[in-house]
Amino acid sequence: MSTVLPRPRGRLGLGLIALLMVALLASLGVWQLQRRVEKHALIAALTERLASPPGALPAVAEWAKLTPAQDEFRRVAFSARYAALPDAMVYSSGSAIRDDVSGPGTWAMLPARLPGGPIVVINAGFVPNTMQDRAVEDRAVKPLVSGEAVTLTGYLRFPEHPGALTPAPDPAKRLWFARDTATMAAMLGWGDVAPFYIDLEAPVPTAGVPKPGPLGVHLKDDHLQYAITWFGLAGAVAMAFAVWLAGQRRRRGGDEASASL
Repeated sequence: MSTVLPRPRGRLGLGLIALLMVALLASLGVWQLQRRVEKHALIAALTERLASPPGALPAVAEWAKLTPAQDEFRRVAFSARYAALPDAMVYSSGSAIRDDVSGPGTWAMLPARLPGGPIVVINAGFVPNTMQDRAVEDRAVKPLVSGEAVTLTGYLRFPEHPGALTPAPDPAKRLWFARDTATMAAMLGWGDVAPFYIDLEAPVPTAGVPKPGPLGVHLKDDHLQYAITWFGLAGAVAMAFAVWLAGQRRRRGGDEASASL
C-alpha cells in the first residue's frame, strides 16, 4: 500500500498558517514588552506625584483641562467646608492603593464647598462595615459636617464609569458600587461638582473613621512573564512545524528510494 504524502501546495498552506501563528504570537510578546516599558514609566510618574509636596488645588478655570494621564494622583492641599448635604457610600472589597485598608466596607464620599462656592467631592476615607449599615455610616460621617472650614490634604482622582456588570446604586442606602461622582451629585442634589474628586490623606478624624490615609503605587507588573510566554509559544509553533516538515521530507525520501528498487 502506498502512503499518500501531503502535496507541495498543502505543505505551503500549512507553512503559511504556521508563519502567521508565529508572527501573531511574537507580536503579542513584543506588545507585552512595550506595555512593560509604559508600565514602568507610569509607576515612576505616579511614585513621583505621590511623594511630591502638596500643591494648590487647580483653579476652577483649569478644571476642564485636567486629564488623568497628566493629573491623576497629584497631591494637593486646600481649605473647604463639608456641605450639609447627603453623603454617598461606595462599596469596596479592599484597596489596591491603600496598604492600611482591607474590606469589605465603604468609601465615604462627601461634598465639600470651596471658598467662593464650587463643590468638590471628597473621599473622606474607609468605613469598615460588612453589612453597609446606613446607621453605622451616618455615625461615622456626621462629625465631619461641622460647618467649619478645614484644611484638607489629598490626591486628585478622576471618577469611575460604571461597567455593564456594575450593580445599580441603591438610593435608599445611598450606596454606590463605583465612584461615579456625577451620578451621585445628580441623585443626591449636590449641584454641579468638580470633574475630579479628592482621595483624602489628612486630617484623620478623632474617632479614626472614616479612615483617610496616604496612597501607594501597587500596580501589577507581569508583562515580562507574559512576553516570555508568548515568545515561548511562538518558538514552540515554529519548532513543531520544522519537526513535521523534516519528518515529511524523510518519509518522501524513503518512499522515493523504495520506488527506485
